[in-house]
Amino acid sequence: MKNYHVDIIQYRGDYRSFGFQQGEWLKQSPLHPIYTNPNMAKKLRFSVDRAEAIQWINALFPQFLEELKGLAESLKLPLDQAIMHFSGYQQEWVRSGCSILTGDHFLVRNYDYHPKTYEGRFVLYQPKQGFATIGSSQRIVGRADGMNEKGLMTGYNFVNRRGSGDGFIPTIITRMILEQCQNNEEAIALLKEVPHRVAFNYVLADRLGNRHVVEATSQAVRVKEDTVSTNHFDLLPEANRYHLADSQRRLAILRNQKQSLSKAEAYQVLNNNENEVFSEKYLQSAGTLHTTIYDVNSLEVGIGLGPNRVPTTFQFGEWLQGRNSWIKRVRGQINTEARMPYMDGL
Repeated sequence: MKNYHVDIIQYRGDYRSFGFQQGEWLKQSPLHPIYTNPNMAKKLRFSVDRAEAIQWINALFPQFLEELKGLAESLKLPLDQAIMHFSGYQQEWVRSGCSILTGDHFLVRNYDYHPKTYEGRFVLYQPKQGFATIGSSQRIVGRADGMNEKGLMTGYNFVNRRGSGDGFIPTIITRMILEQCQNNEEAIALLKEVPHRVAFNYVLADRLGNRHVVEATSQAVRVKEDTVSTNHFDLLPEANRYHLADSQRRLAILRNQKQSLSKAEAYQVLNNNENEVFSEKYLQSAGTLHTTIYDVNSLEVGIGLGPNRVPTTFQFGEWLQGRNSWIKRVRGQINTEARMPYMDGL
């Protein structure tokens, strides 16, 4: 068994200062050498066209470029290197799991991946331009799942790396959605415009009661009304992986739940071991690292680390009024001995 934690990051201010502050936080992390050691940078298996990346960022999420400049300033990196590491453009993605279930006013998500990829950060951010958000951080500046002040909730599910193209990975696309879109309609329009690096499902749930799953690849984007999602496509089956049994099994479990699930019941479906959605396949890059739950009615957000956990709850509505959360760290335990570099070092 492994004890691990998530640090709570709270910030209000412009994008450039937020980027600088994230660089200061990163300096205190064991992950710091990944982004600043030239020898490690040479090992990266992707390259980024700086001009192309900036062109797309300016078109889709211009304030984010200021954040990258702040990061570069703090870490004393050339802007080119900051764009390569943090922009999410043209970066690689190892296969992963994830299951998402939505109700009439909530979204519950299991984030399934290899422990070595986890960064242990949960972020509340209120920018001067854009919507305030709360959610799980990934790739330092990206988001794995989240909710914004308008009551739009989202999370993604990996489908396939085959047929990857020029575009953004989902962590940055999720931030684009949360900080710029008020509802599903606006998020769907953005997902049709943004270039996608690899194939993912994007689950959208808004305060109006709309529930959609957007199937997105580098070649096509399709939209359906749905309340659940795992790791395969229905509308773009040609883009699926060959082995879909576990994804289909988890989807069937989610679909077989009663329609009137309470928020607490929905969380238990994903977090309790006996329901067989929570995964311990950590060495296969498909183990559950956190379960999050977002509620648009109460603006409450919860996160659980490990199976059968009572979620730690944040009052996002109060935070929007200027009252910071007293919670500094959430702790949990999972069934693995795998290293987690954000705690254990490289």
